[in-house]
Amino acid sequence: MEKFGKSQSVTRREDVRFLTGEGRYVDDIAPANALQSYVFRSPVAHAVISDLDVSEARAAPGVHAVYTLADLEAAGMNVAMQGATMPNRDGTQGADPERPILARNRVRFVGEPVAFIVAETMAQARDAAEMIMFDYDDLPAKMDIEAGGETVHSEAPDNVAYDWEMGDEAACAAVFEKAAKVVSLDVGDNRVIVNSMEPRGCFAEMEGDRFHVAINGQGVWGPKDQLAKALNVDAEMIRVTNPDTGGGFGMKGMMYPEYFVLAHAARDLGRPVRWMSERTEAMLSDNAGRDLTSLTELAFDENNKIIAYRVVNKANMGAYNSQFAQAIQTQLFSRVLMGVYDVQTTYLRSIGYYTNTTQVDAYRGAGRPEAIYILERAMDRAARELGVDPLELRRINFIKPHQFPYATTVGETYDVGDFDKVLSRAEEEADIAGFATRKAADADRGLLRGLGLCYYIESILGDPAETTKVEFAEGGRVNIYVGTQSNGQGHETVYAQFLSDQTGIPVDRIDVIQGDSDRIKQGGGTGGSRSVTVQNNATLYTVAALTEAFSAFLSEETGVPAAEISFDDERFRIEGSNETPTMLDVAEMARDKGRDDLMVHEQRVKLEARSFPNGCHITEVVIDPDTGVTTVDRYTVVDDFGNLINPMLAKGQVHGGVVQGIGQALTEQVQFDEDGQLLTATFMDYALPRADDVPMIGFTSEPVPSTANIMGMKGCGEAGTVGALAAVANAVQDALWERGVRQADMPFTPMNVWDLLKDGAIAAE
Repeated sequence: MEKFGKSQSVTRREDVRFLTGEGRYVDDIAPANALQSYVFRSPVAHAVISDLDVSEARAAPGVHAVYTLADLEAAGMNVAMQGATMPNRDGTQGADPERPILARNRVRFVGEPVAFIVAETMAQARDAAEMIMFDYDDLPAKMDIEAGGETVHSEAPDNVAYDWEMGDEAACAAVFEKAAKVVSLDVGDNRVIVNSMEPRGCFAEMEGDRFHVAINGQGVWGPKDQLAKALNVDAEMIRVTNPDTGGGFGMKGMMYPEYFVLAHAARDLGRPVRWMSERTEAMLSDNAGRDLTSLTELAFDENNKIIAYRVVNKANMGAYNSQFAQAIQTQLFSRVLMGVYDVQTTYLRSIGYYTNTTQVDAYRGAGRPEAIYILERAMDRAARELGVDPLELRRINFIKPHQFPYATTVGETYDVGDFDKVLSRAEEEADIAGFATRKAADADRGLLRGLGLCYYIESILGDPAETTKVEFAEGGRVNIYVGTQSNGQGHETVYAQFLSDQTGIPVDRIDVIQGDSDRIKQGGGTGGSRSVTVQNNATLYTVAALTEAFSAFLSEETGVPAAEISFDDERFRIEGSNETPTMLDVAEMARDKGRDDLMVHEQRVKLEARSFPNGCHITEVVIDPDTGVTTVDRYTVVDDFGNLINPMLAKGQVHGGVVQGIGQALTEQVQFDEDGQLLTATFMDYALPRADDVPMIGFTSEPVPSTANIMGMKGCGEAGTVGALAAVANAVQDALWERGVRQADMPFTPMNVWDLLKDGAIAAE
């Protein structure tokens, strides 16, 4: 498989640009004459709007417009935002209340956009916002994820967004009835605020009679279609671009109200308009992640083999259906329901609830970290209750190599895997044999050391089709147009490197072009760890097409049949000739002959099967029982990502994902008060992981090449987070177990851990 990637750790070519301040982010490239905009947001979580008077704000100095929902509707806009719904257990469809671009009659979370002010300067826009008369009648805030309480939407009288299931509940229950042992665990998965380095932003302008909307997002074609629908115009009237984007993590993978209003304002005012979120504004208005609880049950036979698995999760939707929200803890959660274990009787029920909080949607892993987290927490608990070594319990239940391809109960087919090999390598790399010695040394110092592991599997999601266009430009340069969107992953490096591997074109001659709906026909954007696998698959087919076209051209020029012309990834070989032209040589020959048709080659290709990256995370934590401070002391990852194109980039993705997992596990705690006010709306109150929260992270590749694509690759973008949550949580639980703590939920902040130790001591008395 060497042909499909030489596995070289090539330094990221985009980093010099970023590190020297040459990155071009959305707020850097907005037109100089763009008007500034400010969003007037709800100060309360739940209320009926009794008066909204913007007349004084409209008359304020420098103000060009103040838009309310009524103004958008008067302009002919379709104001209902897109939100997926899932089928209920009873055959009906999940609730689908309107989520208006700006508030209609009622506000449902603190930070909900109510009005949009456009002015010459930001100061003028802010001053005008102070002049808006906004009166409301307070309603009680619905804050818990249970049925009942104050109704958030009349379409969901019990606040149930959906009640979904997968599997045969009765058949599963029957197996549980005959089990030798049942292990259950009810565990929470705390809400997180994404906090990408670059907050959300956008600008819009008119290019003739067409809209140009620039968004720092994760793709351009989804926004293009939604903007066309909202603005009530043909999609060809919309151009969407993504410039450099400083982090996305799923949160930027969908549309937000500001982008629609900005586009309308550019048309209405005949001037470019820009908007950039501030950090607290982002914390209030960006889609949050996770936020669910799950009752997890494992049924075992007398040989410690799992014979059935059952989960009921309760998920917070926030105030509205966000774009993918109903699918996250249902369909996406289900993709890896049983993880890497050989179990053919499963049942999953998921219930979503509306609350008066910011809506919840995709966050790095989108459902799969949540599913693996509870499964691996339950496996850890089961090992304790069964009196079995945690590694041995996993080995007993692993899907064995000879069972592949393996059909799961949720409709997935795992193509390959050797989970025991990966686990054994992780056991060695983490020096589990030395753990007892390290634990004893810490105990002598009055500290608690715990060991935790997680064996995860990921299902690569998103559009399985992707487009690659290769263009031979003047001056011997080559453009590769891609349908995905880099948010910091290193796409400019890996796509140029891969094209160079396949064509022999020097990598410094290749320019990667992304994020422009006018320059490539279609693309799926970035999300679900899909990018490199689907994009490079499309590149292979594009290279094959241009190789065939160039061979035909050489045949015409030399009189040698095309069948006797070959290409060896660097040069063409022509039977009976000493000439060995490169791709660039042939492109120049074709250009000299006026063959412009040979300058551009484009293919859109669908991967018929998904790949399943998997791996083992092993971590050790040290807890100071006097303060509750938890330190992640050792962290080891052994991953099966199949064939790697650039191991350094894969390692970087794993490191970033692990850090986000450590953050959720140890420091990130979203707090609302009973009235729905967000108490953690600044970095003084919301603790992202710092450098001293993170140890050195060992990364080892133990590949089992995928058979689902010709390159043998498996995606890696989200794997670090999928494995980190349970590894850290299990380590904390292990450290606390000897102190009588039997239930430990994230986040393990010093106060929370101190309280757990106090409660554990009381329970032991």
